[in-house]
This record gives sequence, C-alpha cells and structure tokens, in this order.
Amino acid sequence: MGVVALLGLLAWGLFNKGEGGLGEGDPVPVATLPTLPAGEMKSLEDYRGKWVLLNVWASWCGPCRDESPALEEFEQANRGDIDVLGIDTRDLTNDALKFLSRYGISYEQLRDADGRYADDLKTTGVPESLLIDPDGNLAAQRKGPFRNLQDIEQFAAEAIAGESVSVQ
Repeated sequence: MGVVALLGLLAWGLFNKGEGGLGEGDPVPVATLPTLPAGEMKSLEDYRGKWVLLNVWASWCGPCRDESPALEEFEQANRGDIDVLGIDTRDLTNDALKFLSRYGISYEQLRDADGRYADDLKTTGVPESLLIDPDGNLAAQRKGPFRNLQDIEQFAAEAIAGESVSVQ
C-alpha cells in the first residue's frame, strides 16, 4: 500500500511539474533574493523598465556549464540593451562562486538556495531562460541550454521584435 502511495505521489509530482508554466504575456513573479557573492538583496523589480534575460542555473548542471560562455559573451555584446541576470538555484554557495570564477561570469547573480523562486517561475529544470519585457511580463521562455551566441541572439531578437518565439 505504501509503495502504491509513493508511486502515486511521484506521478502526481511529475504531472504537475510538466503542466502549466508561465504563458507569454504573463507577469513574471518577483522575489527579493541575496546577490552572489553576498552583500545585497535584489529583485526582478530592480530591472523594471528594461529587457531582462533571466537564466536559471546551478553549478552541478553540465548544460549550464556548456552555455555559460555564450551567455557571458551575449551580456558583454548587449550591455545596455538587455540585462542578463543569473539565478543560481538549489546549489551550494561555494560551488556557485567557483562556477562564476571558473567561467568568468560578470553579469549579476541572485541566489535561490532552496529553489522556491525557481518554483515560483514554474521552471522544470536547469538551465532555463526567460526573456522578460520592460513591464515585467514573459516575452519568451527556453527550457534547456542555448547552443551558442547566435542561438541566444536569435531568441532575444525575435522576442524583442514581438515575433512569436517557440518554447524549446
């Protein structure tokens, strides 16, 4: 009986994790989180009025490691047009700091230690990226890693231009 209940609970969790999610045009939830490295508290509200590419990641995630150089290159090339913001989730602080140092990540990072904010964003895993318009609404979402700089540029350009972007 206990095994059946456990299997039912697991199936329910998987079903709920795969359904729903934020829809294009929905307001993106905000939370005040510590910066990484620690020192300040920030929120998505601090970016209101700007386009934001929010990237949810973790140091233990192989695809996150693969896409991080392209995200840094994108941030450097588009500084002032689109703010890139990292959300480190379900991770150890020291591991996250080592990741940022190893990959030379210079854009702002927030720490979501327990994963509650990632849950509020209705992410299904890492990496996952959300493009947020200046009003704080979801313009596009990508589940999984970006392959390269051009992949990120295409994703961001289509969304900013108001064209339809497919969720991958």
